[in-house]
This record gives sequence, C-alpha cells and structure tokens, in this order.
Amino acid sequence: MEITDELIGYLQQLGRIRLTDEEQEKTKKDLGSILGYIDKLNELDTEGVEPMSHAFGRTNVFREDVVSNDAMVDDVLSNAPEAKDGYFVVPRTVE
Repeated sequence: MEITDELIGYLQQLGRIRLTDEEQEKTKKDLGSILGYIDKLNELDTEGVEPMSHAFGRTNVFREDVVSNDAMVDDVLSNAPEAKDGYFVVPRTVE
C-alpha cells in the first residue's frame, strides 16, 4: 500500500489533528516502514501454527460469584451520615 498525501490528509481528518509539512513527511515514512514490516511478516509460513490470543498457554480461572460480606452492610452504613433501607442517602444532584 502506498502512503499518499491524500491518505495522510484523511488520517488527519479522522484523528482531528493538524500536521506540519515536516510531520506529514515523517508520518509517510514511518507508516511506510510499518507497512513494509507487516508485508515482511506476511511472507512467513504459518501453515499448521495454531492461532493464540496470548504468548502463554494459560487460561483464566474463574470463581463462583458468591456474596460473602452480606453481614457487613450494617457496619458500613453505620459510618454514613444518613442511610435508608440498606442504602446510602445522598443529596439530590438532578432536579
């Protein structure tokens, strides 16, 4: 893919940024280098390589979602300036 001035202009518009002429030339060069490297990676033979989402072969260990501090509600609410029906009472912010 060729990095053109039109593409740089489009990317500026998407990013809502303004680049000086020097920055545009540097960006064209940098993007060209990145895409060149990606093309080099595409030349690799990945036949038979299993896709993975992480470099380590670990999986997440999930635990059961169980409420364990239900008895602490009264202790927590005892520190509140005002509480009602097991909840904190706060000043109204929207009229």
